[in-house]
This record gives sequence, structure tokens and C-alpha cells, in this order.
Amino acid sequence: MGKTKDKSGPLARRPDNSAFKQQRLPAWSPMLTANTVLPFFYLLAVICMLLGVWLLLLVQSTQEIKLDYTDLGNCNECFDLRRNVSNAVQTCSCRVEFSIDKSLKGDVFFYYGLKNFHQNLRRYMDSRDDGQTLGRIKKLKNPSSYCAPFDKDNDGVPIAPCGAIANSMFNDSFTLNYHLSSSRIVPVPLLRTGLTWYTDKNVKFRNPRADNLTLAEVFEGTRPPLYWQKPVYSLDPHDPNNNGFINEDLIVWMREAAFPNFKKLYGILNRADPIFEKGLPKGNYTIDISYNFPVQHFQGRKGVVLTTLTWFGGQNHFLPIAYLVTSSLILLTAVVLTVAWWKFGKDGKNMKE
Repeated sequence: MGKTKDKSGPLARRPDNSAFKQQRLPAWSPMLTANTVLPFFYLLAVICMLLGVWLLLLVQSTQEIKLDYTDLGNCNECFDLRRNVSNAVQTCSCRVEFSIDKSLKGDVFFYYGLKNFHQNLRRYMDSRDDGQTLGRIKKLKNPSSYCAPFDKDNDGVPIAPCGAIANSMFNDSFTLNYHLSSSRIVPVPLLRTGLTWYTDKNVKFRNPRADNLTLAEVFEGTRPPLYWQKPVYSLDPHDPNNNGFINEDLIVWMREAAFPNFKKLYGILNRADPIFEKGLPKGNYTIDISYNFPVQHFQGRKGVVLTTLTWFGGQNHFLPIAYLVTSSLILLTAVVLTVAWWKFGKDGKNMKE
């Protein structure tokens, strides 16, 4: 029988006397001196400055036109009409005129925007049924309790799609027109598909499948959300493949915005037309608006945005300014350290004890 090691006593928990456990392994400890730190600070300041200037020039190369139409021109009549909820079923249209002084070259993106609309509230974000929008037949007529009180209508009929997010879907529609001359108005073609993320369109949102049934028959026995003017299976009368839960306007709206002021993609310029092959030419334009979405109850505003994009995105100056501010702070720190090093000497001989 071999002898067993006695593990009792005050030294039982002491680590083994090895180089690893006693931290005797060879290591490199950098010596931070002015000759190494100051060049690093100046180099980092230059890199941040170059990135900031480059991104700023990139952002400024994009062109953007913003137009708030909440109560602009004859939209003021529709604005007053939408004050009363009882007028929700009444149609109202208006027209907004604007001009483009410099051609928008390349791909042009059409956004609608809202101000002071908080999509990031927790109860609002939870008010949806992902199983229903995933196309599960059982969920179609048995929506989740998270959707309450927008899960069923007053007659107890299930709502599809259910929830507060779908119920508040933005439903203004736009027709952009280009005034080629005083007597000729050309509609600007907009692509109304290809607006969503691939995972949203092909994974998270699907229509219920039923053999030999039309989409309207599949949704039979359900009702549209309370404030919708059309059922979900006929949201896009021009494209039968863009209806139901895979309607791209619905998918774009269902992806909640993080901030109360936001914009969402409505369409992309179709450059197949020879007139718009290079983008939007300069000239006079009008937007015919089907004015449906009320904003008075949350003191909001709404508008449209026409913009070009780069690989960096649209006109967002936050990151370029952040780089420039960071560069300035690093440069200021480097100058202060340089002055201190120059005054007191490399070896600290001039420092008072």
C-alpha cells in the first residue's frame, strides 16, 4: 500500500509550487514612456480625423429632400377631418407640390416618416402574434392573448393580423408625379417590393397554406384590424403576390423603430423608364396623397423623404462627427502630454519634489 498524501492542515489549499500556478512564467511588460505613448496618441488622432473627414464627405455626397405634409397646403382639410375618429372611414386626398433644384442621381429611395410615434413601448411591442404571422393555421383563428384587446372584434371574431402594431399600421398612400412640361405630367414609377429584409420576407412572415383555396378563402372567418380599410388579403390590388402576411408594407411596419422619430421605406425608383434612367431629374413634382393616418392624438407629424444612399447609408452625421470629436480630444490630450513632457524633462529632473 502506498502512502497517501495528508491534505489536512493550514497549507492544504496552497497551490502547487509550479511556474504556472506561482506566476513565475516569463512575461513581457511594456515600458510606457513619452517616446512610445505620444506617437501613438498623435497617430490615433490622425486616423480618427481622416476617418471622420472621409465619412463626412461620404455623407454629404448623398442628396435628400424632406417634406412635412401634415397640414401643408390643402392637406390641412384632411388634417382637420382626421381629428374626429368617427370620420376614419371617409376618404380624403390632397396634393403637395415641390421642386428639385439638382437632379437626384442613381437609386432614389422614397420614405414616409413619423414624429413622436413611440413604437418602442414594451406593451406595444409585445402586442403581436408571431405564430399567426408565421402562417400557422391554428393561430389564425386563435390569436395570442398578447394581442388583447386587438385579438377579436366586438362580435368575437378573431382579427388577422392581431395586435396593436398591426392595428396602427401606417396607411397613407402616395403617387409621385413629374411635371415634364406645363401640359405633360408623368407618374414616377416606384418599386413596391424588395423593401424588406430577407429573413423577414422568407422566414418570419408567411401566409397560411391551404390546398386549393384562395387567399381570401383562407382568411375567411377572420376580420381585419379595427382601423384598417382593407382586409389583409387585398392590401395590394396591383400585385397578388404581395398580399396577406407577406405584404411588404405590413412587414416594414411590423419591424418596430427604436426612436419616436423615424422613417420607413415606401418605395424605390424604378429606373427602367428612360426618363428616370439616371435618377430623378430636376424640375417640378407633385405628390398625390391618400390621407388616412391621424397624428393629432399623439401630437405627431408626418412627412416624406426622397434620398439617395451610399454604402454607408443616408444623411446621418453622427458617426463622422463622433470621429472628429474623438480626434480632437485625443489630439488635445497628446498636446497637453507633450507640453508636460517638454517642461519637466524626459527623466523628470525638472519636477519639484
